[in-house]
Amino acid sequence: MSDNYDTSPAPAPAPAPVSKPKREGKKLTDKQKADLNKHMGKTGLTGSEAKSHRMKLMSRMRNKNMSVKAAHKDITKG
Repeated sequence: MSDNYDTSPAPAPAPAPVSKPKREGKKLTDKQKADLNKHMGKTGLTGSEAKSHRMKLMSRMRNKNMSVKAAHKDITKG
């Protein structure tokens, strides 16, 4: 047996990691923003409750194309 390590093949380079394509976010219109701010002024919720409520509303307004009124109704019914 030969102890010559110079003839061994070089290890293959690691494959490049596959990155996910960046998702294009939908933006709220100026009217939606104004309506949302008006609605949030009326809620009277504490800090963390208000943030949670706002995030739920924004999600429905962006993804399901709902108005503030419809999004609020959807949150409170369920």
